[in-house]
Amino acid sequence: MKLPLHLGIHCHQPVENFYHVVDHAVEKSYLPYFKTALLNDKFKFSIHYSGWLLEYIKKNHSELFSLMGDAVSSGQAEFFTGGYYEPVLASIPGKDRREQIKMLNGFIENNFKVSPKGLWLTERVWDSSIIPDCAECGVEYVIVDDYHFITAGFYESMLHGHFITEQDGYEMLIFPISEKLRYLTPFKPAEDVVDYLKEVADSGGKSLTIFDDGEKFGLWPETYEWVYEKGWLKDFINAVCDSDAAEFALFEDTVKTQKPAQIAYLPTGSYFEMGEWSLFSERTENMEKLVKELGDKYTDDTIKVFVKGGIWKNFLVKYPESNRIHKRTTTLSKRANKLNDASLLESLYKAQCNDVLWHGIFGGLYLPNLRNNAYRFIIEAEKRLEEVEGIALPAVETGDFDYDGYDEAYIRSDAANYMFASRDCGQLVALEDKDNLFNFANTLARRKEAYHEKLFAEPKPEASNEQPESAVESVATIHDTKTKVDEEYRKYLVFDWHNKNCFIDHFVPKFEAEDFEDVTFKELGDFANQPAQMKKGKDSVTFTRKGGIYSEGYKHNVTLKKNFKALKSGLSFEIDISSEVQEVTYVMELNLHFNDMANTLINGNKISERITEKNDTYSINDKSTPKGVSIVFNDQVEMHAYTVKTLSQSESGADLTDQGICLLIPFRINGGKSVKGKISIG
Repeated sequence: MKLPLHLGIHCHQPVENFYHVVDHAVEKSYLPYFKTALLNDKFKFSIHYSGWLLEYIKKNHSELFSLMGDAVSSGQAEFFTGGYYEPVLASIPGKDRREQIKMLNGFIENNFKVSPKGLWLTERVWDSSIIPDCAECGVEYVIVDDYHFITAGFYESMLHGHFITEQDGYEMLIFPISEKLRYLTPFKPAEDVVDYLKEVADSGGKSLTIFDDGEKFGLWPETYEWVYEKGWLKDFINAVCDSDAAEFALFEDTVKTQKPAQIAYLPTGSYFEMGEWSLFSERTENMEKLVKELGDKYTDDTIKVFVKGGIWKNFLVKYPESNRIHKRTTTLSKRANKLNDASLLESLYKAQCNDVLWHGIFGGLYLPNLRNNAYRFIIEAEKRLEEVEGIALPAVETGDFDYDGYDEAYIRSDAANYMFASRDCGQLVALEDKDNLFNFANTLARRKEAYHEKLFAEPKPEASNEQPESAVESVATIHDTKTKVDEEYRKYLVFDWHNKNCFIDHFVPKFEAEDFEDVTFKELGDFANQPAQMKKGKDSVTFTRKGGIYSEGYKHNVTLKKNFKALKSGLSFEIDISSEVQEVTYVMELNLHFNDMANTLINGNKISERITEKNDTYSINDKSTPKGVSIVFNDQVEMHAYTVKTLSQSESGADLTDQGICLLIPFRINGGKSVKGKISIG
């Protein structure tokens, strides 16, 4: 009997991703894959496409959608289910989990006349708590990495088959993805893959699984030429079909003919790289050093079991901006599921899409358009919630909405929403245009990432090989692709020590705009990242912090009081400072987000790198965002502005991204100061 080889492709695009990006993926990866796959009816494979992507393909790419149907109806392909909008299943409430799986099941059943029994686990994030919900949706087997098993204590040699597990009496079969196959396919010659299949078959293996991103078949760097123009996929299919050792198989057939190897219990986790990425940057660097020091020893599974990173939910700790989005959906879910309103639930489910919540080799949280989409669906859902619940506006809600142990205040009005964080001294963390579903406070702080210095390193030369190039031809995986970033970009490696919200309170000896942009200013106060007491009013909220200014070894008492009140046309603010220090500069910092920050205007003037103005009214807008933001002060003030940029790694190498517009308004105070004004959207 030949070794069954399960090959599956997982394809996903973030909900409402740029359409030209999706079209490009269809052209370069999804469509040519199916065209090649259907040339040989012995090629059995599995398919997982997220729900929104299937919808888009059905509407805009009928040829591809038809080929999917042909593959399934002919018995060549097996559909896998998952969360419809590709959430990390362990990160959303159980009812949402079940409904999202049922939605994708329904789409597949209605369009392809089959009921999926397998489930693709988003980013292979495993937590046994999902088993009962998956089982209740008709799921019989899931896919994880062999790394999950190794961290549980299994040996690699034990993982050439499938296993059974349970939770609360619900059974689930588990297929481990072969890491070796994941790095061979499609990056090494087809003969190398077949040689490995023979090796496993000869050792008594029962089956092998490779289930990975479909985008690596044509969309990842250099893979289109390699997989299609040079014929890797066709050669691979033919090589396996001609092999005496292995044959393509569907999961649904294997579970009928083979018993599971044994019972297994897996710890919460994901693939190895995800564990690295989810750590704080210093921890990631240390882990990379450890793996490097272990060298070849690390490839031994007796060592791997003891070397592991963090878990996926660490991203919610690492990035407060991610946690805020996630917890907005969590809070929404509690209320939405009591109402069972279809429109409300659809917006909620879209907001649960995983991509915006984390960052690794792909942009994720660093991509402003993904954050914009998340807030779009959150605001849309909350608007519907107000309608269904009949909430009278304006309304002030308080509670620990982001689960950080400190209360937030959420002021809702007819046209706008405002959220404040007491953990960050009453800073404004959401400034939302309800008409256009846009959050002007959707910014991102500049943080040190473990990969930053690597971006500037010279790519290591390939080892010399006397064989002709054609004999060892292959293509690099996305993890091995090296693109050196120009040294000019090093100036953007500037890291903020506080979150980039609005109404941040700084106290400095002397104001220099460049020092704030470079984060070299001397902070004297303890307000920019410290909590404040919060008091709720009928249509307002007040924050008070009794802190200090620290100079020459002494603490000088300072009381800061901030009042925000909902107006029909915006939000008034009043900041009162009482200080024992006579000569110090108070700097109000606001960070705003627009669709096109490179072309954002302040009072009609474009921000190139920095602008300075003095006025009592400031209008900030761009041509791509439907509305702008207006800030009016009671007196003329001086405003300085610069564009906040981040340098992050991506599948193409590195991205320099505009994250927000930072506004700095300095005030010289002599014992006390009162700053009054209004901020509005329009």
